[in-house]
Amino acid sequence: MSEKKVVPLWKLLAPVVVAVIVLLIGAPTGLGAGAWLYVSIFAGLVVGLILEPMPPAFVGLIAITVSILFRVGPAVKIDALTGNAFPVTSAAAISWGLSGFSNTIVWLIFAAFMIGIGYQNSGLGRRIALFLVQKLGTSSLGLGYAIALTDLILAPFIPSNAARSGGTIYPVVSSICPMFDSYPDKNPRKIGSYLTWVSLATTCVSSSIFLTGQAPNPLAVELAAKSGVVTMSWTSWFLALLPVSIILFIITPLLAYILCKPEVKGSSEIAKWARTEFRTLGTMSFGEIAMACISVLALVLWIGSSYFGINPTTTALIVIILMVLTKIITWQDFLANKPAWNVLTWFATLVPMASGLKNVGFLNWLAHMAGGTLVSLDSTIAMLGLLIAFCVLRYFFASATAYVTAMVGLFVALVLEIPGVNATEVMTILLLPMGIMGVLTPYGTGHSPVWFASGFIKGPEFWKLGFIFGFIYLAIFIIVGIPWIRFILPYIG
Repeated sequence: MSEKKVVPLWKLLAPVVVAVIVLLIGAPTGLGAGAWLYVSIFAGLVVGLILEPMPPAFVGLIAITVSILFRVGPAVKIDALTGNAFPVTSAAAISWGLSGFSNTIVWLIFAAFMIGIGYQNSGLGRRIALFLVQKLGTSSLGLGYAIALTDLILAPFIPSNAARSGGTIYPVVSSICPMFDSYPDKNPRKIGSYLTWVSLATTCVSSSIFLTGQAPNPLAVELAAKSGVVTMSWTSWFLALLPVSIILFIITPLLAYILCKPEVKGSSEIAKWARTEFRTLGTMSFGEIAMACISVLALVLWIGSSYFGINPTTTALIVIILMVLTKIITWQDFLANKPAWNVLTWFATLVPMASGLKNVGFLNWLAHMAGGTLVSLDSTIAMLGLLIAFCVLRYFFASATAYVTAMVGLFVALVLEIPGVNATEVMTILLLPMGIMGVLTPYGTGHSPVWFASGFIKGPEFWKLGFIFGFIYLAIFIIVGIPWIRFILPYIG
């Protein structure tokens, strides 16, 4: 019988205390009492998402329910004749509060989590990993590229980097390390440290390469649109980051090899083990073949969504139906996929909560307050400053989703205050490196705690490597990515 986790009382009280303190400070000039009440609720939500005294989806549900109860959050309608605001009705409040459950992006993320179950059930993910390891695993560096390739292949279809890195790659890596007598407390530098870091870093890279590489990516795009700036589709996201993606994918295993140099330079044992494991899988099952064909279909429809006239979320729903019909997953698997339903509830509450900041006028007020500073800066300097700030703030969030929820609307408001800039271009520049910046901390993204908890890389070393890789990644993005985005965006936007 598992022990219940005891949550410290201060974690339970902190969101409420913060919300009350913000409320008691009082609304600043330019904001009404209702808007400030909403800001205080949102502040409590962010603290709750950071501390997680209870499941994040439940925190979001509480916040949206409180907002509905007090009828704050929906856009206020103005009487055209008198200029007075109509009071928000209970019907309007509940309609706004539940609007996230009809959001296409939320359902895309939900469906993609279901697709991850398909890879797990069919065994296709493990087959891909073992196939690449047996081909490239004769050297430690080659093994690093095998890990990178595995994650790259899975990333478009599995938006949970914790699921694909922790669920598919971690079991393979954890089987390799003991073969060389490499353990967290014994010979970690033999090969364990290297495999740990290359697994972490390559997943951060793949999380940025594709819009569906991590769940916060499409959420950020949706929140930016809700705040007034439409950014990217699946294809435009991929093309906008393409040169940076290629560079980071190539250099990451090599950088990890240099900075976490394994004592084992090469061994036929790795490839031999993978070959043996691969053989035990036998020939591809019907489920694996079907899953591979369905994945290709999904990728074609996502890339050509504008050409085929099929919404990406529709494609994801088609994939679910095909997986059930081909018995890759059962309807019971669909109903029992708790992470997917959890994410649906979580994001369906976050989308209206984030949009509420714009509805009540807070983002416009904040942009006006900060506008004077940004107006005085050169547009390029202002954009670079916002990019660096957007990335550095990642240090303060233990959840990429909490980070996106708290920051995207705020930065949209700031971008709109910079004179003479293309807001879509600047927000594209800010959002694209979100995945790669997950490398900064041992808690910054879903898969980070998995590899940190493995114990092969201790705390101080983990933070140092995170800073070095984060600095290199951001430098490459600024030098290569920004000029490319400015060039290509008119053609793909």
